[in-house]
Amino acid sequence: MAEHYDLGKRGEQLAVEYLKEKGYFILKRNWRYEKAEIDIIAMDENTLVFVEVKTRSTLDFGLPQEFITRKKINLMILAANAYTEQYKRTEEIRFDVLGIHQKGDAIEVFEHLENAFYHF
Repeated sequence: MAEHYDLGKRGEQLAVEYLKEKGYFILKRNWRYEKAEIDIIAMDENTLVFVEVKTRSTLDFGLPQEFITRKKINLMILAANAYTEQYKRTEEIRFDVLGIHQKGDAIEVFEHLENAFYHF
């Protein structure tokens, strides 16, 4: 497998562990709808949370969360709408971003941005 794929999967696993430690209940991982994918779908108390995880091995080009494009946001919103309709979810929703910088086996930066963007 490509090294960046392995890094991304490791970052997602670390994100799941982090969210569970914070009391989140993980509903789905890597949920797909058409061309969109949501890395993690979880419950934070009574809020349905759609989480994008960005993991990078270097900060030379910016923070991991800075790599989330407007297109990615629009795809996440599309997928979130599909998920809530398909599973008949009525909770409040939130979009979070977890930015992870990994250097070797150590995590250098782990930033959780709650309400990173809003549903339009």
